[in-house]
Amino acid sequence: GFFSRSFIRTKRRIADTRCMSNIGNLAAPFDPFADAASTDKTGGSTFSQGVVHIRIQQRNGRKSITTVTGLNQQLDLKKILKAIKKEHCCNGTVLKDEETKEEVLQFQGDQREAVRSFLVKEEIADKETVKLHGF
Repeated sequence: GFFSRSFIRTKRRIADTRCMSNIGNLAAPFDPFADAASTDKTGGSTFSQGVVHIRIQQRNGRKSITTVTGLNQQLDLKKILKAIKKEHCCNGTVLKDEETKEEVLQFQGDQREAVRSFLVKEEIADKETVKLHGF
């Protein structure tokens, strides 16, 4: 006929294979802050959070940068950064501050309110300990 026997054989082999994906791991939602939010017997966090400063720096024209300093260095800043980037549709990076030698988060655009609401919602910092600066 028109199709060769090998083509028909491979078509049959593809149809016989079953879907082997395991969806059992989708039951529990992934928590990106599981290691950062470890608690002791009293229910409080094992490390204290100081004052978090959220600043905005003007670049050129309408462009600006939001920097987040004062986060506890025991936190996994890369996971926090990834979650904020995904939730608020912006790009960002973790930088090492030259003067204080601590890691800071840096986001593109004016993300001050977005970062503040995220930190309060995820209980990384209290609303009173987050200070907004600029404009």
